[in-house]
Amino acid sequence: MIEIRNLRKFYGEFEALKGISFSIKKGEIVGFLGPNGAGKTTCMKIVTGYMAATDGQVVIDGIDTDENPVAARAKIGYLPENAPLYPDMNVYEYLAYVAEVRGIAGGRIEGRIAAIARTCGLTEVLHRDVGELSKGFRQRLALAQAMIHDPEILILDEPTNGLDPNQIVEIRNLIKEVGRQRTVILSSHNLPEVVQTCDRVIIVHRGALVADGTPDELEKRGQSNPRVIVKVRKAGDDGVGRRLATVPGVKGVVPVLEPARDVAAFELEAEPGVDVRDGVFKACVEAGWTLLELRRDVIDLEALFGRLTREA
Repeated sequence: MIEIRNLRKFYGEFEALKGISFSIKKGEIVGFLGPNGAGKTTCMKIVTGYMAATDGQVVIDGIDTDENPVAARAKIGYLPENAPLYPDMNVYEYLAYVAEVRGIAGGRIEGRIAAIARTCGLTEVLHRDVGELSKGFRQRLALAQAMIHDPEILILDEPTNGLDPNQIVEIRNLIKEVGRQRTVILSSHNLPEVVQTCDRVIIVHRGALVADGTPDELEKRGQSNPRVIVKVRKAGDDGVGRRLATVPGVKGVVPVLEPARDVAAFELEAEPGVDVRDGVFKACVEAGWTLLELRRDVIDLEALFGRLTREA
């Protein structure tokens, strides 16, 4: 349904996208995740045709967006981070205006507005001015304008930004509902929102793709080679860190601040696929240290996101 091939974008000498490639199948709800400034919005603007790429290719349902941009855009509904709503119009007038811009025939406009108002929960406010709506209703209206032409693909950039917790739940449930019949890309820096809404997660950082998979797959990635936490009771400087570094399979040793003066704490990084706990235990016994804690630091998806966007 969507093919992104070696997408690059320069702003002057700054490279905002560094050859990103991924594909999205029909019917997927995909979270496009990354910290502020990661390149998410730039990528989404290129996919929707609002911005040209420096290099690379975007194909929408077999249509190259450079070769036939109008046909490609017709398949996409776009909710930008700050949707352009007109406060002096009422909701019906605004949706009718968007429908005309989208090329919907005049005889079909009333029916489309009624249908999209039911879908987005706007029926009760159709004749209220946009400027009088709450933030939650304005976001529903922004989503309705993205869907007025019944697109096969929805691209949503920070759809819950600025909403209160109750409004976030409402919009999240609405996205799940409309996503049952569409392909959805949800761009966000909010990990819990993405995990609770999406089937798959793509993580970008500094213009590069650093992870791609289902939430479960990414959590397993964090568990496949977890770091090991070690705490021992020591007397003075017993060279604990140096000794732990000699344990077979230990790749790195990082001291961890510990309030107790007679306790040394470390985070060990192991070689891929190696469980170093047996070796660490033997090293402690041989050195005569009292082992206070020895555990694998299995990280959840939130911790993995933090690690990926720090180290990438």
